[in-house]
Amino acid sequence: MTYTEKLTLPAMFQHSVKTYKDKTSIVFAGEKNYTYREMGEEVELLAEMLLELGVSKGDKVAILSTNMPNWGKVFFAISMVGAVAVPILPDFHTREIHTIIEHSESKILFVSEGLYHSLGEETSQLLKGMVLIENYAIIPQATPADHLKILETSLPVKVEKYSPTEVEEDDLASIIYTSGTTGNSKGVMLSHKNLTWTARQSRTLQKIDSNDRFLSILPLSHTLENTVGFLLAIMYGASVHYLRKPPVASVLMPAFQKVKPTVMLSVPLIIEKVYRSRVLPTFQKNALMRFLSTFTPTRIVLHKVAAKKLLKTFGGKIHFFGIGGSKLDSTVERFLYEGGFPYAIGYGLTETAPLLAGAVGKTRTIGSTGIAMEGVSLRIADPDPKTGEGEIQAKGENVMQGYYKAPDITAEVFTEDGWFRTGDRGVFDKNGRLHIKGRIKTMIVGASGENIYPEEIESVINKMRFVLESLVVEKKGKLVAMIHLNREEIEEQFQHLKLEAKQFIALKSEEILNEIHKKVNQEVNKFSRISQVVLQPMPFERTPTKKIKRFLYA
Repeated sequence: MTYTEKLTLPAMFQHSVKTYKDKTSIVFAGEKNYTYREMGEEVELLAEMLLELGVSKGDKVAILSTNMPNWGKVFFAISMVGAVAVPILPDFHTREIHTIIEHSESKILFVSEGLYHSLGEETSQLLKGMVLIENYAIIPQATPADHLKILETSLPVKVEKYSPTEVEEDDLASIIYTSGTTGNSKGVMLSHKNLTWTARQSRTLQKIDSNDRFLSILPLSHTLENTVGFLLAIMYGASVHYLRKPPVASVLMPAFQKVKPTVMLSVPLIIEKVYRSRVLPTFQKNALMRFLSTFTPTRIVLHKVAAKKLLKTFGGKIHFFGIGGSKLDSTVERFLYEGGFPYAIGYGLTETAPLLAGAVGKTRTIGSTGIAMEGVSLRIADPDPKTGEGEIQAKGENVMQGYYKAPDITAEVFTEDGWFRTGDRGVFDKNGRLHIKGRIKTMIVGASGENIYPEEIESVINKMRFVLESLVVEKKGKLVAMIHLNREEIEEQFQHLKLEAKQFIALKSEEILNEIHKKVNQEVNKFSRISQVVLQPMPFERTPTKKIKRFLYA
């Protein structure tokens, strides 16, 4: 059943509460059931509380919290009173949090106990009120962190005078601050229609119904999780299950078996780590396995066996494993594709709420982000006559209203005829499927004017044995590859050598890097060959959405 109601968050929420009232809504994994009817009642109480706190239509209310059911309830309550939600990524620094609250003019902040320490005294003074999200207790100014547990709820016992505020489709619903790799965070203004339309259209790529169980591992303040992992689920009566602790293996494994999720969303980093730590070692453990994995027929058989085991590890019921946020390593995708794992690739930006295109089922091709989502128009601007590559530009009801308090920057990202400039360079193949080449800002122009995409070289490097991650930059006109190696795998592979750890790692790292340098330059085109390979001893610093902060290493 396709959602046909008014495209606002309150209308969507009330429709779901009425339609799916006895279904499981949003819960902690493996814990007490909580129905849509119960959620509807609690959201009304929260909306009443917001009114009592002086929140009115158009006011900004920030959320700084880890994932939990109360996050979603607060989000809907904010929309019910016509206010604007300002989700803040949990990994943002104290300084960034202060800037966001100040810039957005947030009036009230809902904060989780574990992130309360991220607030500086100056930040607290900007707010007219703070609420502990775990139990909705009002937090008095200058409350010590160890006193939070003794605060009692401020939630009304029952609704006395609340009635939903009239909200229109084009009203501002949320301001989401990006965590771009360029180091500049901007407030993306998303309307009620932007969010609910995208949630509805997402179902044209993958059918979702009230029998689906989502397991949430990405931050709710990340647009992908917010729209596709939360709003889409609520719109069609599915249940969403949250973790009380960070999604490390010891937490995820029991959760998979308790929830047996049918739907999950991930960023490439997560599934790439799973591949390199759990799957790849089985293909590299001895000479025979390495030999068998070099031939396509036997490799596919090995991939099918490994993918089946992986699916069982995830609970055995997943039929949609969505991956988005950045480009997936081609070797990892080949394993998922050949193994028959039910993965999908999504492409979009915070500015497009976020989905623009998706590769699901038969529309998947290794290296492609698939076809435009129904209702979205995509074009390649000023395509290169030889390659067909150009900037990807988009139109659709999901495109943002603009950047908050930044009309000049907003004007820059729209063409004269109203298309949104994604800043990504791409090309369509003969089947109309989109292939992302890289960010225009990271593209390097070669000595003879060639377009060099660091991301493409990195994908070649990252499939090399012993590599965890890499970054290709230009220094003094030459391409330099910074490579972070898997120290544990190196030590395990060469443990028969009786050397001290430091001496051992230094010797083997240099040898491995030299071998990688040679192999990479054999695989890439002439103008993409790297001049130097250097060891990156520590993991690269990443944004809260797990993208490498390239600007720190340029």
